[in-house]
Amino acid sequence: MKIGLIAPGGFDRSGEERVVPVFLWLVERLARSHEVHVYTLYQYLQPAEYTLLGARVHNIGYRRPRQRGVRQIRHVLPALRRENRRGRFDVLHGLWANESGLIAGVAGRLWDLPSVVSVLGGELVGLPEIGYGAQLRLRSRLMVGATLRLARAVTAASRFTLHRLQAYRPDARLIPLGVDTYRFSPPEAAPPSPPWRLLHVASLNRVKDQPTLLRAFHAIHAAEPDTRLDVIGEDTLDGEIQRLARDLEIDSAVAFHGFRTSARVADCLRRSHLLLHSSRHEAGEMVTLEAAACGVPAIGTDVGHIADLAPEAAVTVPVGDYGALAWAALALLRDEASRKALGQRALAFVRAHDADWTAAQFETLYAGLIHKNKGVNLGHPLPIADALPIPLREGDREVR
Repeated sequence: MKIGLIAPGGFDRSGEERVVPVFLWLVERLARSHEVHVYTLYQYLQPAEYTLLGARVHNIGYRRPRQRGVRQIRHVLPALRRENRRGRFDVLHGLWANESGLIAGVAGRLWDLPSVVSVLGGELVGLPEIGYGAQLRLRSRLMVGATLRLARAVTAASRFTLHRLQAYRPDARLIPLGVDTYRFSPPEAAPPSPPWRLLHVASLNRVKDQPTLLRAFHAIHAAEPDTRLDVIGEDTLDGEIQRLARDLEIDSAVAFHGFRTSARVADCLRRSHLLLHSSRHEAGEMVTLEAAACGVPAIGTDVGHIADLAPEAAVTVPVGDYGALAWAALALLRDEASRKALGQRALAFVRAHDADWTAAQFETLYAGLIHKNKGVNLGHPLPIADALPIPLREGDREVR
């Protein structure tokens, strides 16, 4: 198969920084058997091409800030068309139901190619209190709606997201994005305790809701003084969360590490007893599955993969309820048998749905769409121009 993946970014040349590891794991496995081309919209400011993990990466680039967004379709379609002329794509796959997914859907309809879109973030939600989610603005709502209508197949990474997605696409499929269990694996021996090591991995931003995390840890630390919290993630709030830790007088027990590579995250997980998660929304947070691959149980708000795994393999609490988060963490720290059993059940799920499994699931989905499309003109069930927030140029309709 010749596969075209379209993403905003996450495919830096280094393979370490400015990447989305789960995408690299997927591409690496697909490229072992197929010809894979990755089109990134914003990885670098200037256009560039390079090879990464067996795939050819085409960075489109953007010269002006206002070029970001749906306007990128006019720059990506010619690049896709050129490659399609060299050898026809078998399938196009947009990562996120934003401009990436829209481009996959439009190109698929124009050139009669199967297209897949994966919903991976806040496309289906709107949280006005923090200004988060595509449903808050008309333009982004139109983009998401058009993307989901144009795609031949739509996937979700968690059941939590699938339930919401099926209101738009009843035929949406669940394909969790699996972990590379060679990179994320349990330690040879469980970390000693106490001290208790708690870990939080997420960018410091509004949707991750670290104030709830720190207030929960304040209660945990008051009850169990021999606890430490490690926070890994890029700070987008200009020190606000660190200042809150000082105000709560827990800064001596909380370490902020900033960005860490995937390998460093795995090392930290193997030294931890619990993963704490406090997000207001998640479509499918990978750190829960990475923790599970290391045998570390997760306690967090009732969103994303934690919601999927609970109650058998994770513990959930209501969004924003720091008291419940603290109580659940303390209960599990004090119950070694339950903590280990929870971690083992999460580990079993991740091993059954690892990165190899995910690649195989997408290969099966692609093959089914290709078979259905072969020799059949699927036509356009809705006028493309009516589905798009911007008009297309006539030249974009060319196939050869």
